[in-house]
Amino acid sequence: MKQELGFPVMLKPRNEGSSFGVVPVDRPGDLIPTLQPLVGTFGDMLVEQYIQGREITVGILGTGPEAFALPILELRPRERRFYDYEAKYTPGATEFLLPAPLPEALTRRIQALALRAHRLLGCRGMSRVDGMVHGEEVFLLEVNTIPGMTETSDLPAQAEEAGIGYEELVLWILQSAFE
Repeated sequence: MKQELGFPVMLKPRNEGSSFGVVPVDRPGDLIPTLQPLVGTFGDMLVEQYIQGREITVGILGTGPEAFALPILELRPRERRFYDYEAKYTPGATEFLLPAPLPEALTRRIQALALRAHRLLGCRGMSRVDGMVHGEEVFLLEVNTIPGMTETSDLPAQAEEAGIGYEELVLWILQSAFE
């Protein structure tokens, strides 16, 4: 693995959300001692390459050819290494830039990639595609098919930026269940 992924790496529980239990590992000698207790707590773990860059998320609404991308949200944790559980749920711990300050061509490319992932995975109604941007490189990390829906969650904020209010968004999602 050291040769394939390099270090640092990210350890991620396979069955959790909200970055709960996600831990960076910087050195090969720290991998097993960090991984063992996590496996005991969470079960299966993913080991991913650590990607340094700008953390972004793209909300997608709709199904199939009718699906469309919402404005990109950039997440800048203030005192955390990445957008972890603490950065997500501690008021003021993260700066939210919406729309993300990216060049227009890069914005369109990221939205197209997120939309393609949504469609390829057969997502219906809504999803949120998380990724990293390093220079002009875009890395999609995951597709969340049940994103948070509180009035302060990412997807509702992106919808609001696109002119879709919270109640309209909820109705949109409910209606998509009947398609």
